[in-house]
Amino acid sequence: MLALDFINVGNGDSILIRELDAGRQTFAMLVDCGHDNLVRDDHPPLEDDRSRRIYAGDFLCKNGVTRLDLLLVTHFHRDHIGGLGRVLDAVEVDELVCTYLPPLDAPPLEPDRDMTMPRAARNLMRCVEIYASALRTHPGRIKRVTVLPGDRTERRQLTEALSMDILCGEPALYPRQKVVYDAAFQRRENAYDLIHWGKSMNVSSLRQRLYYHGKEIVLGGDAYAHVWETASSTPCDILKVPHHASLSSTTRKLLHMLRPQTAVVCVAAGRPDERPHPYIVSLLKEEVPEVYFTDAVDIPGLVEPAYHESVHLEVE
Repeated sequence: MLALDFINVGNGDSILIRELDAGRQTFAMLVDCGHDNLVRDDHPPLEDDRSRRIYAGDFLCKNGVTRLDLLLVTHFHRDHIGGLGRVLDAVEVDELVCTYLPPLDAPPLEPDRDMTMPRAARNLMRCVEIYASALRTHPGRIKRVTVLPGDRTERRQLTEALSMDILCGEPALYPRQKVVYDAAFQRRENAYDLIHWGKSMNVSSLRQRLYYHGKEIVLGGDAYAHVWETASSTPCDILKVPHHASLSSTTRKLLHMLRPQTAVVCVAAGRPDERPHPYIVSLLKEEVPEVYFTDAVDIPGLVEPAYHESVHLEVE
């Protein structure tokens, strides 16, 4: 059996995928790590005592996961990489798969050392420093790292029954990412480059397609619909809706190509930025038989709040 847990990390994504045999874990993979806070400082405070938000690392501990065969980072926004430190507190990782690895001998970034730099540039530096700091402070917790070049689909046979395709964005993005981040670690950061890379980061998000006993699961990362609705996106059974169901995340065309039976939206309830966007929620409800939300989203007439630590799905 394949167990999928779309963890309620509040803001961001963290998805635990386990193959179980008679209840025993035979394989475990985590895709992204959630935010470093359950409530972002630019979002309304969490005032609902029924909330069951949980850090990804705490969820792993609570479910007895002490080792991951694979940890995949789709991109380096804070709501996907911020929880890495807590994850590495909880588990050892056989392999980290990513599209960038900070220089091993690089000093810590200090995003606010130059307050004349625009906030957007400093925030991007803060994201990559959270990532680098988690790696720096957890030596030995990751056995090996694979940095994908981003110029082709990566195919993995994960277990006898489970395989995965890792799909990239535009190939030119990933060399540019390395130039911008390396410059920051060399104290040669350029505010213009940082800001413009920040606008490209979601487009660079890795996507995954998992195959298990004839079922297909698509994890859309934060890739906008226009990035992949023109590709040969074949039907799937389960879809992790891209980019927290923002207005640019999904189109009717993409849903007609994928035709999922189940869709999961990883999103915090009460976000002030229309994620999930009511139109996209309406579209999902119209096109997909089952739609779930990781947090207790409440949209009158569309979504009733559901309180859980994860959206748990099973594939046999």
